[in-house]
Amino acid sequence: MAQRGEPTLWSPVRVLVASVALIVLIATGFAWRGVDSLVSNIERISDLGLGGHTDGAVDILLVGVDSRTDAKGNPLSDAERAMLHAGDEIGTNTDTIVLVRVPNDGRSATAISIPRDAYVAIPRMGKGKINSAYGITKQTVQDDLLAEGASAEDAEAQSTQRGRQALIESVAGLTGITVDHYAEVSLLGFVLLTDAVGGVDVCLRHAVDEPMSGAYFPSGRQKLDGPQALSFVRQRHNLERGDLDRIVRQQVFMAQLVHQVVSADSLSNPSRLRELSDAVGRTVVLDEGWDLLGFLNQLQDLAAGEVTFETIPVADLNGTTSNGESVVRVDPDEVHEYVAALVGEEPTSRPATETTTPNVNPSNVEVSVYNSSTVSGLANAVAQELIDLGYTQGAVGNYSGGSSVSQSQVRAPSASDPGGKAVAAALGGLPVVSDPSIATGAVNVVLTSGYAGPGSGSGDVIDFGSTSTSATPVPPAPPIAAAEDGPTCVN
Repeated sequence: MAQRGEPTLWSPVRVLVASVALIVLIATGFAWRGVDSLVSNIERISDLGLGGHTDGAVDILLVGVDSRTDAKGNPLSDAERAMLHAGDEIGTNTDTIVLVRVPNDGRSATAISIPRDAYVAIPRMGKGKINSAYGITKQTVQDDLLAEGASAEDAEAQSTQRGRQALIESVAGLTGITVDHYAEVSLLGFVLLTDAVGGVDVCLRHAVDEPMSGAYFPSGRQKLDGPQALSFVRQRHNLERGDLDRIVRQQVFMAQLVHQVVSADSLSNPSRLRELSDAVGRTVVLDEGWDLLGFLNQLQDLAAGEVTFETIPVADLNGTTSNGESVVRVDPDEVHEYVAALVGEEPTSRPATETTTPNVNPSNVEVSVYNSSTVSGLANAVAQELIDLGYTQGAVGNYSGGSSVSQSQVRAPSASDPGGKAVAAALGGLPVVSDPSIATGAVNVVLTSGYAGPGSGSGDVIDFGSTSTSATPVPPAPPIAAAEDGPTCVN
C-alpha cells in the first residue's frame, strides 16, 4: 500500500474519481445528444440525510450494490440474473463500500475502504455486517409497509430509500465522517461497463477454481468479459486475506478499466460510447443535489496533488460472533480515531444512533422474551439482562408466533411506545414493531440468530466467541498501479 501522502499513477481514489469523470467524458462524445441528456438519464434520489460540505471537504460514499433490480427499480431479466449468478434470493447487499474525501480546494483526496463483513452497529437494527445495513433495513421496512397496506411500488421505493439512509448512517457512525454525496452502481452496471470497453485485462499469480463465485481462470494475463470480471472481483473464498484480497482485486480491476477507457478508442467510437451511456443510465444512482459538472471542475488540479488510499483498521480478519457467524472484527473507536487522523481532524463524537434510552421507569414495563434463534438459553440470558436493569419480568420461552421473524425486534402497543423504545435501546438499538394485541405497559422481545446485543455473550460490545481464539494479523497490501505495460498481478 502506498504510504500516506504518496501519490500513485492510478491509485484507487483517482480511479474512483475517474469513474465519475467518465460520465462527463462520455457526454462530450455525444454532442448530438448533449450533456444534459446524459445527466438527465441518471437516476437521482433525494432526502438521504446527507451533509452540507460544512467541514471543508466533499465526502462521497461510493457503493457497489448486489441487487436484483436496475437503478430505476425494474427487475432484472432471467438472463441477466443468470449472467450475474444472482439467483432468486431476496435482498440487497453492498459488496463495495468506499468513502472518498476531497478537500474543497480539489488538490488532494483520500479513499477509505470498508470491508463488507465489518461488524458494526446498524441504526435501529442492532449489530450486523455493514454490507447488510442497506438490505436488512430495506426488507424490514418493506415488510412493515406492505403489512400496513402500502402498494408494492410505494413499499419498494420507500424501503430502498430507508436502506440507503441506513448504510449512510452506518458509515458515518463508524468513521465519524458525514456523507455529502452518494453514488451507487449495481452488479449489472459493472458487467455492462466492462463489456462496453471490449473486456478488461487482468493478471493472476495463480490459477483459480472457485465455484462459489464462478471464478475459473488460468494464471497469468488474460482479458475478461463482463460476467467473468464480476466473478474475478467478487471472489473472496480461497484467498489468503479473504475480503481484503478481494478489495485489492477490485482496485486493480477498476484501475485497468479506466486506463483502457481513456487510453484506447472507446471515447471516439460511437458504438462504444452508446453502450457506456446506456450502462450508466441504467445502473448508476446519484443523489439529487450533486452538481456533477461543478464537482469535476473542482477536481481539475487533482492529478498534480496528493492522492492516497487507505483501509480501515481490522482487529481480526477471521472473527466470529457468539452464534458462530464469520465477521471481520473492527473497533469503532479505533476506526474513528484512525479516520480523523487521515483527514487531519480532531476526533469528534460518533453520530448518535437510536440507542439512547428514553426517560422511562423500567419497573413499570413488563418484558416478555421469546427465543426464535438456534442459540440455546438466549431468551433467559437476555431476560436476566433486562431484570438487572430494573425491568419487570414477564414470560420467557421459545417463540411460537404464527409468522416467521427474520430480524430480532421489540414488539410494543405502538412503534412510538416509550417502554418499547427503552427496551430496544437497552438491547443495542433493535427495531420497535407495533403490535396492538400487547397490553399497555407490556413489551415483547423476539430474538433471532442474528442477535448480538446484551445477553448474547457480548454485552454492549461485539462478541467474537470462543471460535475466535486469537486475532488474525492483516499485512498491508502492496502499492497498486495500472501501468501502460499491463495490469498489476494479484492473488
